[in-house]
Amino acid sequence: MRYWLFKSEPDTWGWNDQLAKGDKGEEWDGVRNYQARNFMREMEIGDRGFFYHSQKDKAVVGIVEVIAKAHPDSTTDDPRWECVDIKAVRPVETPVTLEQIKSDPRLSDMVLVRNSRLSVQPVTEEEWRIVCEMAGVGD
Repeated sequence: MRYWLFKSEPDTWGWNDQLAKGDKGEEWDGVRNYQARNFMREMEIGDRGFFYHSQKDKAVVGIVEVIAKAHPDSTTDDPRWECVDIKAVRPVETPVTLEQIKSDPRLSDMVLVRNSRLSVQPVTEEEWRIVCEMAGVGD
């Protein structure tokens, strides 16, 4: 299993929207960055991810699971763009802010710290464990 981080503006698609989709989940569509798309192409069913609210909150608020491998993004006819489907697994007990992540020296190499604009990004197993611990959830 690999770990990821999915960023979304809560006013556009927030944690509550993701939760409302239940086990059916939802496409993680609309990504128009080649690096982020390529990360989605690497994902396998069962991989886990942090659901991250960007903009105002700037915090990890939930845990999701990849439920469909990369496939054409239904929001465009351009064959270059693909997406995965994800479902909500559980909210975190305590949201973990970008400020908290940046202040923890163990997370200094995390992609979120080095390239906070990338909408889909990998998370190492060690980073996953640390953020889960900060969030009050088991991995």
